[in-house]
Amino acid sequence: MEDIFGPGLLKGRVALVTGGGTGIGLSTATLLSTLGAHVVLAGRREDVVRDAADNIVAQGNAASSVQLDVRDYEQVAATIAGIVKDQGGLDILVNNAAGNFRCATEELSPNGWRTVVDIDLHGTFNCTRAAFDALSASPYTGRVVSIITSYGWSGWPGCAPAAAAKAGIQSLMRTLAVEWGDRNILCNSVAPGAIGDTEGAKRIHDDVGRGDHELSRVPVGRYGERDDIAAAVAYLVSPAGRYVNGTDLVVDGGRQFSFGTA
Repeated sequence: MEDIFGPGLLKGRVALVTGGGTGIGLSTATLLSTLGAHVVLAGRREDVVRDAADNIVAQGNAASSVQLDVRDYEQVAATIAGIVKDQGGLDILVNNAAGNFRCATEELSPNGWRTVVDIDLHGTFNCTRAAFDALSASPYTGRVVSIITSYGWSGWPGCAPAAAAKAGIQSLMRTLAVEWGDRNILCNSVAPGAIGDTEGAKRIHDDVGRGDHELSRVPVGRYGERDDIAAAVAYLVSPAGRYVNGTDLVVDGGRQFSFGTA
């Protein structure tokens, strides 16, 4: 993807990517680092984010890692303070940490609901709130990009906690786009469709026999790739996105408008 964007596009920026050790988070962190940003990969499994950051460094780009549970606000605030101290600031926050599983709502436990909402919605608030001062001080205009889903506004049968949490994140980003637009911070979201090369798509679609049905709903006839989402994030945090605020960038091949034939 780096051949699409100019070299050094994000030179001088510092980016924090939650859930950065695998999947969409890792692809996003890798692309941002390739474009010149120092990327901090955060995740609950220290070994995973450390190895991912080491691989980025081995490619000649700048990265570091931190163990982080986004549900713990005090830990989040301390982590961001440490990034500012070590790197001199924070310019980009990508809220990607998420949890999900398929379960009929009538069988869903309160703890199952709470776990997903705590990671997705509360975690996004914690990181965004804790990053406010640093992002507001960014010389490049602070950027917040949160990963959601178009199911947040259409509903997501079998994944009610994730659908509700993502709808809450969408509303939060729109609210902060208005509240923080004159505070030197732009807030947007990216809504992926079915991304074939992720563990989430495997568990939510393929493992329960819904892979063919989901693919039938994609007008372009293929699953998306992690790099498709990374490129959308890169656009929003780059100078090209300097007047984009409060939008939901849907990257789903047109799935939100199609119900397929299955």
